[in-house]
Amino acid sequence: MVAIGDRIRLIEMPNDPDPIPAGAAGTVLSVTTGPYAQIEVAWDGSTRSLALIPGVDRFEVIGHIVHNP
Repeated sequence: MVAIGDRIRLIEMPNDPDPIPAGAAGTVLSVTTGPYAQIEVAWDGSTRSLALIPGVDRFEVIGHIVHNP
């Protein structure tokens, strides 16, 4: 599963009529669980807010942002 701060790259968003483009990268902002689970992502270079749906949308983790206090 993904965690807040993970960097991800979108592979496919098959059920969205206006998907984020494949290959887009972003940073995970929040993760919810349960029957309506979603992964909220801040997409690089975009002002759109479109969450991923685990098990439907395909993506890969490409890194993690480490915040130093």
